[in-house]
Amino acid sequence: MFKKMWALLVLIGAASVSAHLQDLSFDRQKVFRVIPQNDEQVEILNFLANIMEVDFWQPDSVTLVRPKMQVDFRVEAEKSFDVEDLLKESGMEYQVLIDNLQAAMDAQFDSKVRTASHSYENYNNWDTIAAWTADIAAQNPDLVSRSVIGETYEGRPMYLLKMGKSGQNKKTIFMDCGFHAREWISPAFCQWFVKEAVETYGKDTVMTTLLDKLDFYVLPVVNIDGYVYTWTNDRMWRKTRSKNAGTTCRGTDPNRNFNAGWCTLGASKSPCASTYCGSAPESEKETKALADFIRENLSTIKAYLTIHSYSQLLLFPYSYTYKLPSNYQELNSIASAASKQLASLYNTKYTYGPGAETIYPAAGGSDDWAYDQGVKYSFTFELRDTGRYGFLLPESQIKPTCEETLLAVKYIANYVLEHLY
Repeated sequence: MFKKMWALLVLIGAASVSAHLQDLSFDRQKVFRVIPQNDEQVEILNFLANIMEVDFWQPDSVTLVRPKMQVDFRVEAEKSFDVEDLLKESGMEYQVLIDNLQAAMDAQFDSKVRTASHSYENYNNWDTIAAWTADIAAQNPDLVSRSVIGETYEGRPMYLLKMGKSGQNKKTIFMDCGFHAREWISPAFCQWFVKEAVETYGKDTVMTTLLDKLDFYVLPVVNIDGYVYTWTNDRMWRKTRSKNAGTTCRGTDPNRNFNAGWCTLGASKSPCASTYCGSAPESEKETKALADFIRENLSTIKAYLTIHSYSQLLLFPYSYTYKLPSNYQELNSIASAASKQLASLYNTKYTYGPGAETIYPAAGGSDDWAYDQGVKYSFTFELRDTGRYGFLLPESQIKPTCEETLLAVKYIANYVLEHLY
């Protein structure tokens, strides 16, 4: 059996002259889910990743794959049948999650609401989101103001919305979306949160209390250049768009670029890798702008929330180490209660816990960094789904996803308000 399997691997490798994942149309590209049972099967996946381009969706790098772990990855159309043969031959448990990526991409835009302007139930491109940030502030001057905290590598302004009734020395909660470019449901949630705040202030008692007593900083898209690129060039792009010295490979993973165990675990030193940690901590203009803002406002920021997808997880520190945070018990009970709140609407099940032990180690993340700066309530959400659509969540799921997530965010914010420090 192994002879045939290695022959297949050699065959796949030899054919690898052709395509790059991003150069082609996504027509007939496939996304596989496999569960390697032992080290030997893990080794097969490592070998595969070495001889051809494999885009790991979950976990986000082949180096993080362990036996019994669910692994989702994308391969180019030309190779998909060879890969399937190899999986069969190796006896690895597998299923085809998406059998035609282009069809899944087209199917994202299934919302009943189709409009040229901004919509909370559609995915909006960056220009639409940027214009919306100005509009929402202009329409709600007593509740929302907009500022610029920096600019991206390609020179786009990074807009930040500050929400809350004006008051003396208010404590704040910082929330960001759109770290990874292809996770489109993430910016959709930041927009939804702002909408809910302005629409339900004065009606919903919890939201009214939150905005009266706290301010929220909302950064709707962190990695704007990458987000633009997913609309114009490559829907599956993840990183920033900065140039890297000595290679044509672009971008850094912004969520491996913070000074929290930087580039030690679950991050790559290779600029071509999707988890490239960058040339130094905060080498990216976007992460530096975010970190500078948090440092400047540390005395008021009491919670940090960062929104990603996919997997349905609510994580807290640490991810760069297996050691537990000092207020582990408290964070765990908040995550447990917030997950319950989230599930109360559509019964969407979330897993919660510290990053490293709940999913896998990953150094240089913004949540760990904020926590180590003294922000003791620091959480990462991984929104819907669990892989049926992955990063290509249909627009028809924006509303339910945002509604349920809002319940968890309101729970956490209310807890923070009642436990100010």
